[in-house]
Amino acid sequence: METPENVGPARARVDVWVWATRLAKTRSVAAAGCRAGHVRVNNERAKPSTPVKPGDTIRVFSEAGERIVEVRTIILKRVSAPIAATCYIDHTPPPPPKEERALVAVRERGSGRPTKRERRELDRLRGHTNF
Repeated sequence: METPENVGPARARVDVWVWATRLAKTRSVAAAGCRAGHVRVNNERAKPSTPVKPGDTIRVFSEAGERIVEVRTIILKRVSAPIAATCYIDHTPPPPPKEERALVAVRERGSGRPTKRERRELDRLRGHTNF
């Protein structure tokens, strides 16, 4: 696999790097995630202008889940996905098996509030104890 041609400085802004490596869809989404506290650099909350360098660990929280990556290469321009994947080492743990995921009780739309009996059944399903 080839390396990115636009490898340049030793440091880059975290919002630019997250966008360039395709961890965020747009740069404004990456910056908004930083301002909201959804991006951490070395376990510290990162502002959009926080500098990153090779060896830093970045955690990105999004709707898709948490991504934990280690910076290998600094890039400033958005590149194709295969090339972007060479710029970091992914330390994200695999998702839990389907059997271990929490059950979500789904009610039919428009069925109204649960009755007392249904609420007790939902509590039992979730493992809540009655006092």
